[in-house]
Amino acid sequence: MATLYSRAESNTRRTWVLIFIFLTLVIGLGYLFSYLLDSYFILILAVVLSISMSFSSYWYSDRIVLRMNKAQEVEKEDYPELYRIVENLCITSGLPQPDVYVIESKQPNAFATGRNPEHGVVVATTGLIDKLEQDELEGVIAHELSHIGNRDALLQTAVVVLVGIVALLSRFFLRISFWSDNKKGGALFMWLGIGAAILTPIAATLIRLSISRKREFLADADGALLTRYPEGLASALEKISEDESDLEVARNSTAHLYTANPFRGEQSKSFFTRLFMTHPPVEERVKALRNMNIS
Repeated sequence: MATLYSRAESNTRRTWVLIFIFLTLVIGLGYLFSYLLDSYFILILAVVLSISMSFSSYWYSDRIVLRMNKAQEVEKEDYPELYRIVENLCITSGLPQPDVYVIESKQPNAFATGRNPEHGVVVATTGLIDKLEQDELEGVIAHELSHIGNRDALLQTAVVVLVGIVALLSRFFLRISFWSDNKKGGALFMWLGIGAAILTPIAATLIRLSISRKREFLADADGALLTRYPEGLASALEKISEDESDLEVARNSTAHLYTANPFRGEQSKSFFTRLFMTHPPVEERVKALRNMNIS
């Protein structure tokens, strides 16, 4: 397994670069509105919030995401087969045993979170456990453990919090811009500020998308190397994508965490969902897996 988890150090650096980018976006937006509204309090607020939320995104993003997705921690006696698969794959990969959480949902899907392998968490839906064969379930869990080993879980989970705070602050700046009468620079600069507040969360979302898509292919490859059986994950991806069950807790801010796109029905066909698709097409992932040569 020469390449397994070889990107961990690179992804840790990328996480800090990402945090710096989000700090710059928020502080820059705060500076613009503090100038336009002639209030240094706005800049101070932007600096304090951006630093505190960046800190929180590193240390607490996993807990936030688990709550957002209504995931519940389970013990070995609750789901012995799932636990056995996680334990065996961790022994094979050399990763510490992660905590195991379950989401009550008929849709088969999963995700991983945690700031490092020592604080890793694997989350599976009850549909994944009930509907997949053993080798398929192993493929999905290996995929998620690869996210943990490569520190993708830290990067992808931190993005949820950071994108969220950028969107919230942008809405806040927009509201106070309409409330205040003390506007510097005239209408043109004010509209430029409003445009920045609208475009900043879009830029943050595009950063999230650029991070997510490539990492799914990498985790697929590393997961297949871990199980030595690419067909297990390929078959699982087909089953997950073909299943029509809804994942009630799915939302745009966390969709990129899941093994496969969690949206179904009309939700998956919406313009917004297709525009900001977080996963490569399943057909491409399955083709890449079936073309792998593992000797």
